[in-house]
Amino acid sequence: MQSRAENVLKAVLHSAKAPDQGQKERFLSFLRKNYGNDDIELIWEKDEGLRGGMKLVVGTDIYDWSREGMIRKFKDHLRELRLGEGELVPLMREAIDSFEPDTDPEELGRVISVGDEIAEIGGLPHAAYGEILQFSSGIKGMVQDLGRDHIGCVIFGDTEKIREGSLVRRTRRTAGMPVGEAFLGRVINALGDPIDGGRPIEAEGFRPIECAAPGILKRQPVDTPMETGMLCIDSMFPIGRGQRELIIGDRQTGKTAVAIDTILNQKGKDVVCIYVAIGQKNSSVAQLAANLRKRGAMEYTIIVNASSGDTAAMQYIAPYAGCALGEYFMYAGRDVLIVYDDLSKHAIAYRALSLLLGRSPGREAYPGDVFYLHSRLLERSAHLCDELGGGSMTALPIVETQAGDVSAYIPTNIISITDGQLFLESDLFFEGQRPAVNVGLSVSRVGGDAQTKAMKKAAGTLRLDLAQYREMEVFTQFSSDLDESTRAQLLYGQGLMRLLRQPQYQPYPQLSEVILLVCATAHILQDMKAEQIDAFKEGLISYVREADEELCKRIGETGLLSDEDRSRIIELSSRYHDIFMKGAC
Repeated sequence: MQSRAENVLKAVLHSAKAPDQGQKERFLSFLRKNYGNDDIELIWEKDEGLRGGMKLVVGTDIYDWSREGMIRKFKDHLRELRLGEGELVPLMREAIDSFEPDTDPEELGRVISVGDEIAEIGGLPHAAYGEILQFSSGIKGMVQDLGRDHIGCVIFGDTEKIREGSLVRRTRRTAGMPVGEAFLGRVINALGDPIDGGRPIEAEGFRPIECAAPGILKRQPVDTPMETGMLCIDSMFPIGRGQRELIIGDRQTGKTAVAIDTILNQKGKDVVCIYVAIGQKNSSVAQLAANLRKRGAMEYTIIVNASSGDTAAMQYIAPYAGCALGEYFMYAGRDVLIVYDDLSKHAIAYRALSLLLGRSPGREAYPGDVFYLHSRLLERSAHLCDELGGGSMTALPIVETQAGDVSAYIPTNIISITDGQLFLESDLFFEGQRPAVNVGLSVSRVGGDAQTKAMKKAAGTLRLDLAQYREMEVFTQFSSDLDESTRAQLLYGQGLMRLLRQPQYQPYPQLSEVILLVCATAHILQDMKAEQIDAFKEGLISYVREADEELCKRIGETGLLSDEDRSRIIELSSRYHDIFMKGAC
């Protein structure tokens, strides 16, 4: 049986002057209402430093009504109102009119130990996983480990400014990201701060970096193309708006180039693009931003950079911060393309944090929840139903393999989460086949649903023809005596492979892709040398556009390719082929 002393609620009031009987009654009434306990012992302790207010301490809860505490809370209130240029006076008046003293208790803890971007904190028994904490130095951190008598916190800032014994305050807010139209065209860090030397960004709202993915009833089928402008991808492995298509391959095989060309191809299509750089050099990200700006793509693009020089905590939250930005536009009815470059480094950063927090290592020293790490990120990409605005977010996660090993731990995890993968092969890349997409190992699980009827009809049996060519090429590489049909098949395949080569930063519009595919699948390139095809295809596109403007306009506007239009393209291609070959001779 519990004694009376165990049931008594003890509260300590700190103030410069002792409370009178009426004040005591008000405090007791406040405590009964908040804690549901009628047996209360209120103790007064004199504190000469609190002439401008008082503090009430109940266990680990602190109600700070001191002058310093009220000023700090008023500053937080001002931040929530998002002061902007030209609005200072009216917003200050609004802040003063709407400010009310907070009746929620504060919780304070103390740093037990700090080092390697991790702080161990005592106290704060009610802190939640993912909650933001504020250290006395002003630096913030995020709760990532909940122990029996302490919590583990990752630090977003300089750990040198945090000392053992420093006070830590709960904010009761989960990690979030400022969002808004003003972020377009900017380079920011994982906390939403600009790092491109430009003016401060005025946010329009705030979104949590971690939130639940849309449910099934909130989605609709993926049926609208997200055109990449790359012939080999749009024809054989189409990507739809709301899809998650993995780009996977060894180091230096053109993975980022595929993502950047896709961003460039969204110019004029009202698609917001977000590029999340994880663990890359700052110089590489600056060069990428300069390339996008040079080609007019930066105006609809946001770059979130957590470089190799940033802490593992910043690299860990970067993709979630980028996803929160994307969700802001998606729920506003816009279409979004987000690139995560790359999730291999993201997993490594999370592994480092987990090991420092003392979590048990599993396969390859990754923690047991590393699958959930990426699934809860990628599942947030969707094509929303019309009731929610019909917006979409398409994800292109990038993963690096070692010696082409797609069966490694992280690659297999992400392959199972995504809706297909583009496998970039080193051998093809070094042969000059760029983009170096392996036809046999690449797949899009959305398929023809994300293609226009014109593209689907133009592509025809292209993928099957290329797969047969690759098999035949391997089979006949040691044979010198080939029959005519085999030789014709090899020449046809070589022509297709050369046709699919595409320089970087030169995405094709869909009409050009349809013209090239119809020409190629009609075997018009059969008798051409491989080195002639590059010049031929550029001339062919211009020739068809000039020869029949009505045809081009009809295909471009309707997205359809009738039998008559296909026959007309073949006729014009044959005519241009004769002109080109005469000129070559």
